[in-house]
Amino acid sequence: MSEEAVKAAEAIETTEVAAAETAETTAEATAEEATAEEVINPENVSYHAVEKEGNVTAIWEMQGPKHIRTIDPRSSEGKQILALFETAG
Repeated sequence: MSEEAVKAAEAIETTEVAAAETAETTAEATAEEATAEEVINPENVSYHAVEKEGNVTAIWEMQGPKHIRTIDPRSSEGKQILALFETAG
């Protein structure tokens, strides 16, 4: 292989590595932005009571279709959430 061909091959390899690194960095930045938007945007957060035999056994915190966490209904936070949604009877 001639010296020019070796240099051309090295240049192509360097360009491919740089392009891959740029794509990876861009993907990471996009994922971080999406995560930041989800954390900042509480508009689509909802709570779902999980019941068994008429008793609330868990509260699911959801963001759109994604389950974020499970809250114990006996905890202070769980009691506060349930109090917000109790109906007068």
